[in-house]
Amino acid sequence: MFLVERLESLITTGRKLPGTKSVIIDRDSALGFIDELRVTIPEEVRAAKRINAEGERIVERAEEQAERIVARAQEQAAFLIDEQGLTQAAEEQARQLLAAAESDAADTRRGADDYAISVLASLEDEVAKQLQAIKRGIELLDRRRSGARAEPNPIDQHDEAGGDYGDYEESPRQIARP
Repeated sequence: MFLVERLESLITTGRKLPGTKSVIIDRDSALGFIDELRVTIPEEVRAAKRINAEGERIVERAEEQAERIVARAQEQAAFLIDEQGLTQAAEEQARQLLAAAESDAADTRRGADDYAISVLASLEDEVAKQLQAIKRGIELLDRRRSGARAEPNPIDQHDEAGGDYGDYEESPRQIARP
């Protein structure tokens, strides 16, 4: 976000062209910021992978704990059957312990999944915002470079919620730079 703010500052402090909404900015500085963003975004993806791996480890630990609880329940049931001859009571207690262990494991798994989904969704939103800012910056620079002033900006076609860009499907890699 710091890099996006720096790019925005570069654009807002650029020299204004009389009679237009356009400004002149230092091309090398803008491209430098864009390159820094390209380096930063993969780090965010790596962070998401680490979070996902942590969620998987939490699930594995929950499953191991459930297995230990089940084993303990089976041992208790065997003890009750051998020592007291209470077959029905032992079976019922084993079923209860097994159900409790499965419920605990399922709750832990759901919690880990919910956390991972929340973090990944947040990361997806941030990456999408950064990509939109990059596209707007590239489009502005490209329009300035080509001298196009009267053409509508396809990036301005998105809705307030950060939605659709209309027919604009050009990626930053498709824009030719001198």
